[in-house]
Amino acid sequence: APCRSASQLNVPPSAEFMARPAGVCSMLRLPVQSSAQGLDAAFIGVPLDTGTSNRPGARFGPRHIRAESVMVRMYNASTGAAPFDSILVADVGDVNVNLYNLPDSCRRIRERYREIVASACVPLTLGGDHTITYPILQAVAEKHGPVGLVHVDAHTDISDMALGEKIYHGTPFRRCVDEGLLDCSRVVQIGIRGSSFTPDPYKFCRDQGFRVVLAEECWRKSLVPLMGEVRQQMGSGPVYISFDIDGLDPAYAPGTGTPEIAGLTPMQALEIIRGCRGLNIVGCDLVEVAPMYDISGNTALLGANLLFEMLCVLPKVKTI
Repeated sequence: APCRSASQLNVPPSAEFMARPAGVCSMLRLPVQSSAQGLDAAFIGVPLDTGTSNRPGARFGPRHIRAESVMVRMYNASTGAAPFDSILVADVGDVNVNLYNLPDSCRRIRERYREIVASACVPLTLGGDHTITYPILQAVAEKHGPVGLVHVDAHTDISDMALGEKIYHGTPFRRCVDEGLLDCSRVVQIGIRGSSFTPDPYKFCRDQGFRVVLAEECWRKSLVPLMGEVRQQMGSGPVYISFDIDGLDPAYAPGTGTPEIAGLTPMQALEIIRGCRGLNIVGCDLVEVAPMYDISGNTALLGANLLFEMLCVLPKVKTI
């Protein structure tokens, strides 16, 4: 469809010329291709919720995030970011997960992401439950070494085991620590809250050197100063952004499997992601959107916008 951008790269079609309900349901209505070869960044879905501990449904997250992404336009008018004038981006479809075998799904995810990062493409992932971040980081760390982590979530996801299993959506960062995938001095977890199974649920995180920012430390304030400190902490090394939609208060994002009251606001979410500009970001994910618990579609719409914001802070993206 025609548009007014002079970019020779992939550009989402403008709703001025092509109706929003028309076309293939891809992320931002970008072209769909099977390979990440030649791309600077790629949106990829991981429709898996086999690791969910409470309400299932995140397997439908990628499809609904794509559907709601028709409302996202080409330029970030607030920050001036012009991603589609700067880098080549496409939707590379979904990982063909095995819904009946979680370890096999992790293998499939790891192998697919090895291909993506080997081509010097930055993956932007549509989840899926938070289990998927573990095999993604296995692939990312193979290329970049241990990475810094900006983790937004209601939960720390550092449990060791549940029901005899070491892999589920409450354990990804424990497994990452076990395998040396994280630079633990450069890990920050923001928005953490909720009741716990132990009197000091954050001891493991702090013992590793993680910075844990509880939700109540964020109430009624801008997170711009916090992100200034985070940028200093992250330095010039590789950084991965993992954003669980339940980091937001369920008043804004009810469509998720393990909601916790008194969370972050969408404005704070934007401050966190925009505060990552200038970092050496090597991958991002947006996980735990379970659309059937939010018939309005607002949770998936939030997810689509947050992924666009992540795209806008990638290292090669210019501002106008």
